[in-house]
Amino acid sequence: MLNKIRAEVDYIFDRDPAAQSVLEILTCYPGFHALLIQRLSHCIWNHGFKWTARFIAHFSRWLTGIEIHPGAKIGKRFFIDHGMGVVIGETAVIGDDCTLYHGVTLGGTSWKKGKRHPTLENGVVVGAGAKILGPINIGKNARVGSNAVVVKSIPAHSTVTGIPGRIRKSQSLREKTANKIGFEAYGETANMPDPIIEAINRMLDHIHQTDKQMQCMREALKEAGIECREQKISKLEGFEE
Repeated sequence: MLNKIRAEVDYIFDRDPAAQSVLEILTCYPGFHALLIQRLSHCIWNHGFKWTARFIAHFSRWLTGIEIHPGAKIGKRFFIDHGMGVVIGETAVIGDDCTLYHGVTLGGTSWKKGKRHPTLENGVVVGAGAKILGPINIGKNARVGSNAVVVKSIPAHSTVTGIPGRIRKSQSLREKTANKIGFEAYGETANMPDPIIEAINRMLDHIHQTDKQMQCMREALKEAGIECREQKISKLEGFEE
């Protein structure tokens, strides 16, 4: 048990540059407190003492501002940074080395019994205010941006942002340089473009290339003695040559 606690503390040092000492983590980190209490309530839950486990979880919610159902399965080295407002449902499954920020919800979309909450594979980072809803799977080392709403499964090594969540980019190259880059706080980077704007820009690029191809075709037809009726088309701003 002490080795597990030591591993959790070391992981917090790795993920939070604000951590100054072991004493500070043991006494002033609500995410750490919520995790320890959840480990206890989960054990009691699995032994069939459901009410006792729920009462302990309720006390943890009052103490830390973090609500974790005792039925949730949580892996090793799990870190909740800041923590206030985090909600983790009964059938949620969280792998090793995952990080959640404040305001995150791992919620259900059905009132039926059975699996109804998300599964987070190893190394997932979920930004502040994000909502991951339903029995979906968030792949290994995926990133969920702040305030995103995710209702569909996400492949490994990808970044998702927006409402509804959209995949921004693959992170396959990032895995090769993980030690150099580290993790992205809040699942975001400063230079990441908006996915909708990026899609529009790609469409404009495609239209521009199509226009150039059409111009080449007109010139080839003119050289062959075939005249094409010319129609005035407004130019796209930023694409004039």
